[in-house]
Amino acid sequence: MNRNHQWLYAKQPTGRIGPDTFQWHETALPAAKAGEVLVKTRMLSLDPANRAWMMGKTYRDALEPGQVMSGFTIGQVMESHAEGFAPGDIVEGDWGWQEYAAMPAGRLVKRTSKAPLELLVGPLSVTGLTAYFGLLEIGQPKPGDTVLVSAAAGAVGTMVGQIARLSGCRVVGTAGGQDKCDWLVRELGFDAAIDYKAGGVRRAIAAACPNGVDVYFDNTGGPVLDAALSLMNLRGRIACCGNVSQYDVEKPAPGPMMVPGLVVTKRLRLEGFIVMDFYDRRAEAEARLARWVADGKIKAIVDIVEGLDKAPQALIGLFEGANRGKRAVRVA
Repeated sequence: MNRNHQWLYAKQPTGRIGPDTFQWHETALPAAKAGEVLVKTRMLSLDPANRAWMMGKTYRDALEPGQVMSGFTIGQVMESHAEGFAPGDIVEGDWGWQEYAAMPAGRLVKRTSKAPLELLVGPLSVTGLTAYFGLLEIGQPKPGDTVLVSAAAGAVGTMVGQIARLSGCRVVGTAGGQDKCDWLVRELGFDAAIDYKAGGVRRAIAAACPNGVDVYFDNTGGPVLDAALSLMNLRGRIACCGNVSQYDVEKPAPGPMMVPGLVVTKRLRLEGFIVMDFYDRRAEAEARLARWVADGKIKAIVDIVEGLDKAPQALIGLFEGANRGKRAVRVA
């Protein structure tokens, strides 16, 4: 416990990220000062947003080469010089791809749930909350609505689809590959799933949604968004969560040509959101998600990769569609 291993963000990628985007680094163990907490990383979340942060300033500052690669983390307090935290506490925060960090107490959230860390890193935290608030607050589904979800086999998509089903909706997802599509229907209760890699996305969505689309939860942007816009019902709602189809490319494609035309004529509401917008209601949402998981109404799908040394390849695999559900790294 006298050395700290880290992955640094080495350089901005042109096109797809690769192993040379990151650099392995060893340094001295950080020392916690007054008002700080020394945490040991237990779980590291891998998310499409990790790639978006490399593209420039978003809702947070852009990554700069040489800094520790950013990422949402779950850890255990090893030493505390801050009121309210004690050794052994489980905390969450954003201290990135490293084994240890000295964190200001104000940047940590203490987790009191006894749920396994695999659930706290996603389904019962940021990932689950993104699905919950994005669908229920932005999408506002009603019983009988048709809800379309892109990247439906991913971390947020698997949760959105299941919450929509609990809301009494017909649920259709898009995913890459027929195996994933079959899995969504068989294991997660989707009414239909479409392999976007097979081509003819608009035609396939139209066939799966014969009464049109009332709510579209957009994780991808790109061709699926184009198709969804043309199939939205009057006063449909689009929750804009991510643009993953355009993150790991050399040159992002232009936006849909049907905006604002279709938005106006169909009176659509297209709204982006960041999960932190809803954190004042976080406890209520996490309690509800936890009940659904405990009662078996939602399956929390977590894809665990073992070891911090595997983090770069695990993130690369995320953009290659290697995961189902939430992808995370077990660090310790």
